Amino acid sequence: MTARPIDVAVGILMQPNGDVLLGQRPEGKPYAGYWEFPGGKVDPGETILEALKREFVEELGIRIQSAEEWCGVEHVYPHAHVRLHFFISREWTGEPQSLEGQAFAWQGTVGVEPLLPATIPLLEWLDKVRY
Repeated sequence: MTARPIDVAVGILMQPNGDVLLGQRPEGKPYAGYWEFPGGKVDPGETILEALKREFVEELGIRIQSAEEWCGVEHVYPHAHVRLHFFISREWTGEPQSLEGQAFAWQGTVGVEPLLPATIPLLEWLDKVRY
């Protein structure tokens, strides 16, 4: 019997010019140094959107005003089976800051490497909704 996948809320902050925010996983986490869209695990009793808003306050110090559900992806990593729920947000308040010591970067054409495996297919899909 396989364990239920872990639900993870993931946010794609999109600026008017189409740039998106990617963060680098900090040391001490699986896949440290890999780039991904920010987010985190959904706690019991939380909706996915509530988890997303909480994670963005905790990790980046910003408040998401609105976000639209975009897609879901399941990915099995050696350390975890995750179900990623992606939201696109074009409205937030505050400027992203590195509250967990992670690097982050606004990217148009994504040039940072390495990317988390589950992130790679999304970048192609994202180009279809970006502009």
